[in-house]
Amino acid sequence: MDIDQIVKIHKALGDRTRYKIIQIIGKENCLCPGQLDCSLDGIPLSTLSHHLKQLSDCGILNSEKRGTYIYYSLNEEIIRKYAPDVYDISINPVKPKS
Repeated sequence: MDIDQIVKIHKALGDRTRYKIIQIIGKENCLCPGQLDCSLDGIPLSTLSHHLKQLSDCGILNSEKRGTYIYYSLNEEIIRKYAPDVYDISINPVKPKS
């Protein structure tokens, strides 16, 4: 992977909404935008699509078309390699101490 791709990955992870999208998809494994929309507090679908495209373009998300819907999942290889802390939080969320 070249340096431009690595920079794209880190820029994508620098946005709070995209970070939250990764956390949600990591917990659920595979979601379409309509399913994500409910968890993101009223973000317009067009904005959500923009975030998903950026995450897909840099390789963080995989996309799979099923009928008329596109489902997104984490590209675990890319996340583990370039953002291991994000992977750990997405798959194994930190629980608050009692």
